[in-house]
Order: sequence, then C-alpha cells, then structure tokens
Amino acid sequence: MSFCFQSYYLDKPLQSGRVFDLFIPAKITEETAIFFVHGGGWQAGSRTGFHLLMEQLNLQGFLCASTDYRLVAPVIPGTKPITILDQLQDIRESYDHFCSILNDLGRPLKVAVSGSSAGAHLASLLLCANPGECGESCRLDNSWCKPTCGILQSTPATFIPWPDIFPHIWSSMQQAAGCTYEANPERFQKLSLNSYIRIDNPPLFFQEAENEHMFPARMNQKIVDTHRKMNLSSRLKIYPDAEHGFLYAASRPVQIQALHDLIEFVRKGAF
Repeated sequence: MSFCFQSYYLDKPLQSGRVFDLFIPAKITEETAIFFVHGGGWQAGSRTGFHLLMEQLNLQGFLCASTDYRLVAPVIPGTKPITILDQLQDIRESYDHFCSILNDLGRPLKVAVSGSSAGAHLASLLLCANPGECGESCRLDNSWCKPTCGILQSTPATFIPWPDIFPHIWSSMQQAAGCTYEANPERFQKLSLNSYIRIDNPPLFFQEAENEHMFPARMNQKIVDTHRKMNLSSRLKIYPDAEHGFLYAASRPVQIQALHDLIEFVRKGAF
C-alpha cells in the first residue's frame, strides 16, 4: 500500500521544533486517526522516531501524524529558556492543526494520542488537561477537540518527587519544568497527570515495560483503578522483557504484540 507523506510547519518563517509529519495511506479504512508525541527526556528525540510505526499503521488503514516540539536546552544568556509549557503549547497547536486537516479531508474528528516517556507525559497532559490548564499559552484555530483515547508508554504519573526517584530523570524533570521543585512546587503539581484524573478523561492504555527503571508502573495502575471506578475503560499491561521506550518499531515479538494491542485499543477503546 502506498502512502502520502507531508511535513507541516506551524510558523512562517519556519521555526525549528514546531512541525509535524502526516502519513496518509492510499485508502483510509480506520475511523480514528493517531497522533504521536516522541520522547527523549524533554531534551532530545524527533518526530521521525515514529515513522516506522506510522508506516505499519498506514498498512492497516490508519491516518497518522507525529509531532516535534521545541527541546529543552542549556540556557543562552539573554534568551528565554524552553520549558514543558512551551512544549505543551507546541503539541497542542500541532494537534489543533491536525484536526483542521482532518476537517479538510472530510474525516471524523476522532483522534487517539500516543506517546512514550517524556512524550507520554506531554501526551497525557494533552489528553486529560484542558488548554491552558497547566499554565501553557496556546493559539488554537478550532474549538478544542478532546482526543478519543490515549496509549502511553513509560509514563510519569506525577511530577512530584517520589521515594527512590531515578536521580538522572529527576534532574531532567526539574530542568524541563524551568525551576527547582523547592522554588515552585505548584508548577510541578500542575505538570502532573494525576492532577487531572476525572470523569471527562478519555480512556487510557498504559503499555508498561517489565524492565522499566524510571517511572513506576504502580502509579499508573492507581490511575487505571480510579478510572475504572468512574466506568472509564482504561487499562495497564506489562510487557515481559521489554525496556523503557521499547515501542519504536514493530520488528521484535514484544513490539509486534504491543502494536497489535495499540491498534485494538484504538479500535475499541477498551479490551
């Protein structure tokens, strides 16, 4: 099956990081589109990291997009540092533009959002918090279109430090927040997925690696348990022998299984 590939920049003149890629199959057979947010510790990574998966999903008839966002970097004197709030603005505006494209194509506004690691964190806020609720700015062309469901790998349920937090990731989290936790604990609370768990959330599927070493799966299981009490069809699955950020391709058996599960969740919203 052939597909059409296009890049869409949000700004003119072009601004690095504010761009997403669109993969359109020759024949769209699936009602729900899929929007990917890459990981990389808020400081690295690229939208191209999901191209292999989007190619596989095109073969299944899914229209897909993968977004970049501005990356956190060492502060240059005289410039404003990039934080998670800027990144959340970028992915909200990419998502909004993606919804405009769906409208132009005559497609239903049904979008599943998926992300891994730092991308799962950003995707989770896109899924469960309202525009501006985390403190970000955003310029949207459309009324906010809430995603239909979320599929998240290696997700931080909270930005509040927990016992035995991995020191390297805690350093990255504080740098991405733009301040230390002691300086502004309220910001960290607003950047926490578990601050936005409520009845209007879309169902979430947490795909957890058995060998995850950064974000404890038990925290996401609490979110799933809360959702279940709200009659939301969220779930969590642990994949044996998988590692942090494992779903970047569909060649290993565990990746093939996880992609299959992702597709089934998008199709059904539950198992």
